[in-house]
Amino acid sequence: MFGSGGAIISMTMKKIGLILLMTGLLSIIFLMALYPEAALQSALRGLAIWWDVLFPSLFPFFVISEVLLGFGVVHLVGTLLDPMMKPLFRIPGSGGFVAAMGYVSGYPVGAKLTAKLWEQKMVTRDEGERLVAFTTSSDPIFLIGAVSVGFFHNPRIGLILALAHYGGGLLVGLLMRFHGRKEFTANIKHEGPRQHSRFKAAIYAMHAARKADGRAFGILLKQAVESSLHLIIVVGGLVVFFSVFLELWTQAGAIPALNHVVNALLSFAGVPEQLTTALVGGIFEVTLGTRYAGTAGDGIPLPYKAAAAAFALSWGGLSVHAQIASILNSTNLRYLPFMVARLVHGFIAAAAVLLLWEPVMGGTAASFAVPAVSYLSSTGYTQVMAFFCILLGSIIGMMLLAEAIYLLRRKSRNFPR
Repeated sequence: MFGSGGAIISMTMKKIGLILLMTGLLSIIFLMALYPEAALQSALRGLAIWWDVLFPSLFPFFVISEVLLGFGVVHLVGTLLDPMMKPLFRIPGSGGFVAAMGYVSGYPVGAKLTAKLWEQKMVTRDEGERLVAFTTSSDPIFLIGAVSVGFFHNPRIGLILALAHYGGGLLVGLLMRFHGRKEFTANIKHEGPRQHSRFKAAIYAMHAARKADGRAFGILLKQAVESSLHLIIVVGGLVVFFSVFLELWTQAGAIPALNHVVNALLSFAGVPEQLTTALVGGIFEVTLGTRYAGTAGDGIPLPYKAAAAAFALSWGGLSVHAQIASILNSTNLRYLPFMVARLVHGFIAAAAVLLLWEPVMGGTAASFAVPAVSYLSSTGYTQVMAFFCILLGSIIGMMLLAEAIYLLRRKSRNFPR
């Protein structure tokens, strides 16, 4: 009885969602005819954000993650981290690789790698939903360079934003361990003799995965570039779409009306009303939300502005949500748990900023203000990216060396004496 009722409610919600989607798309077409100049300029702004910021910062990580997957590094990391990840987050050890890449690379890398693990049957649906819920985060370069230095003109803000954002993400991961039914964890199956050393078992798992993949390095790199180009183009299209969407609805008066509603809610909660624009912008696009938070009026206390930026970073914006939904569409992972986790992460991060402000920042934050700079042109960004590329190259080199040593040892054992 309840099952049939739930199915009817689900079908009704889908129909309502489809009607709202079609209404929104038709309204955009109508508004594009009314405001063609605004539509063109907003599309160019979205394209500039994609080309100048997202493409150079995300595309290399997409390609590198695909190559690392082909080399079996996920299996290596998964075997090493399995004893820690299962008790804490109820996900296999391979989730540690996804978490590391997701936190370093930013959204939507965590979702992309989770989908890859699901395709390789290394995670179940519940495990994948837990994993993507807390590995979708902002990258440190954007958080420190763009938000702290570029928007707030204060590098010290990056410290508390990082603590609130990444600490809140790990806390969401601990909360998500209660998501889903209790079931057997998807394990990586290893063939061959039992290894007494976990590191040896990890090396063997990497070699077995590389052998099972079987693609030559040239083919692996070519396919990694092709799939990464496809994904980065989808990301760019969504960024342009939401840029046009926001501008047209602003011209039509819908966004200002939403600002009034949020303004009333903020005044009721005792939050400065001047943060309305930042919160509304952050609901749709993370860059807009953090920029509006950083450039809000001088009369707003800095902790409140930082809390608004932390909420926008952790929620991610509907633009990022659309990117995640497009990636999860090829799997059986559901979007709703991800959306709830993002909302919880946003409130946790905002509360963490307010609670930790005095012990972490004290009264010294204002003395570190610096002029606005472009984080893409800053030497810090270049140095961090160079260091990260060298580190990844070293990891790949060590993995190849370890695999070569393993093969030589096997051949020497089989060589007739």
